[in-house]
Amino acid sequence: MRLLPLLRTVLWAALLSSPLRGGSGLRHAVYWNSSNPRLLGGDAVVELDLNDYLDIFCPHYEGPGPPGGPETFALYMVDRPGYEACQAQGPGAFKRWECALPFAPFGPVRFSEKIQRFTPFSLGFEFLPGETYYYISVPPPESSGTCLRLQVSVCCKESSKWAGVWGATLLVRMGPSEGRRHGRIWEHQTLWGPSGAFCCGLFSPPLSLWELPLYPFMRGQGHAISRATAFRPQLNWDPGTGVKSPGPGQEGGR
Repeated sequence: MRLLPLLRTVLWAALLSSPLRGGSGLRHAVYWNSSNPRLLGGDAVVELDLNDYLDIFCPHYEGPGPPGGPETFALYMVDRPGYEACQAQGPGAFKRWECALPFAPFGPVRFSEKIQRFTPFSLGFEFLPGETYYYISVPPPESSGTCLRLQVSVCCKESSKWAGVWGATLLVRMGPSEGRRHGRIWEHQTLWGPSGAFCCGLFSPPLSLWELPLYPFMRGQGHAISRATAFRPQLNWDPGTGVKSPGPGQEGGR
């Protein structure tokens, strides 16, 4: 039936966006203006977990504002040398937001950065655990603002290789410092093995659960059930490499 693949796709989308993924993260607010001495000193560090949010509030004034004029600036992500020099230059520098509405009638402008591995948005940024990211603000000549700096530390650094499984394909990833080797994997759960080695497999609920709502459409459709079973092969964990591989008769699916 043509309806069966569509229903299966809708059900998978609901499962992958459900609270089983770990829930939403915490929100961390930073009021970005020159009255914050930590931002002025360059020693401000915010430690975040994956799925947390960094909320940056721009300067806001009710009334005429300070005698020297309101603070306005552009916020950049830069590399470590750009952070030390407080300069938005070099290949690692790019603009994230602009704080240009100090008298906004609805209150201070807020920008939110979600700390996530993967983003579906072209303007989003992808973070890696164990890495540090650098934000600076560069005021225009007419602004009374000054250079402000913030470090964002993402917990926690991975110490070994991990692998994800999607269908019968084994996609091996390295730690954050070793870069990526394959395409994206959307959701993982940690599976512990001997000697503390670990690998991460794609969350895959039991077939009896996610196929149950489709049972009326599957009766008499033995080929559909066999395809679903081949989609989630049995895996053998290799203690020598810390990687899971398809079991006997599972190579390439059935």
